Amino acid sequence: MSNIRTWLDERAGWKAIWESIFLRKIPKVNWLYTLGSASLLVVLNQGITGILLTIYYVPSPDHAWASVNYITNELAFGGFIRGMHHWGSSLMVILVLCHMVRVYIMGAFKYPREITWVSGVFLLLLTLGFGFTGYLLPWDQKAYWATTVGTRIAEVTPLIGSFLLKVMRGGEELSALTLTRFFGVHVWVLPSILLIFLGIHLYLVIRNGISAPPKRGK
Repeated sequence: MSNIRTWLDERAGWKAIWESIFLRKIPKVNWLYTLGSASLLVVLNQGITGILLTIYYVPSPDHAWASVNYITNELAFGGFIRGMHHWGSSLMVILVLCHMVRVYIMGAFKYPREITWVSGVFLLLLTLGFGFTGYLLPWDQKAYWATTVGTRIAEVTPLIGSFLLKVMRGGEELSALTLTRFFGVHVWVLPSILLIFLGIHLYLVIRNGISAPPKRGK
């Protein structure tokens, strides 16, 4: 076994990567510092359960609600998986917000972690984007009218409001194009961008380390 590890280390450098990620020194911290790791765990949950849901979900006005109803009430463990995804989305928003509040209050956004903070802001925006685009996918009355209101809010943006509304809806009103557009953004566009910023964020956390909790009088 040691020969295999040595062989892999000489060719892939796994030992240095392992030590920099899992054996790095960190300051003495409290439970508030686990909010970032908890957020990452929920992201993994959303990715896994989301992939499973797309196997049965049909992004069309004629079949979207029926496919969601089938997943929830007829498919084995479907209700559990959808529940994990549904509640995980709310938990993801809460954890990311709490994590950023903790970072701000404890001053962990200051030098040399400014770029880490900026990447975290983008991750928060992506999290909100996931929640907004995913809300329409069940294609029920609540989702339809909530998305109608949400897209109307974008319409009041000065100068480009009308353009934003048409881009989000794919036209003047919510339609089949809106549903497929939201689905594509939810399962392809946002996850791709999330992986990029998540990779940058984790790299910077590992490179710059975790800031120690502020001490009284300092």
